[in-house]
Amino acid sequence: MAHIKTKPQITPQITQGVKISAETRDRLKTLGQYKDRSTHWLMSKAVEEYLEREERYEQEKREDMQRWENYVASGAHIPQPEMESWMQDKIEQGKDAVKP
Repeated sequence: MAHIKTKPQITPQITQGVKISAETRDRLKTLGQYKDRSTHWLMSKAVEEYLEREERYEQEKREDMQRWENYVASGAHIPQPEMESWMQDKIEQGKDAVKP
């Protein structure tokens, strides 16, 4: 059976105004010239990276809160000496160290 090539999905883009200082605008223009990129590309890239970083941070906070709630509810924990021993084994053995 022949493979049929399909066009990649294109995400629709919208225009969103952002107020920035003249200094920031000038910095974007200068950096854009150095990188041979438009200021629009730089701003879009910066927003994407910021969102990825902050979404990851917020996800970690939610996971941490869930872990805390599980600890409060169950009292289950790993004593510090046991964790230190596991970490030392992990350093020495790599991925093969058995979790406590």
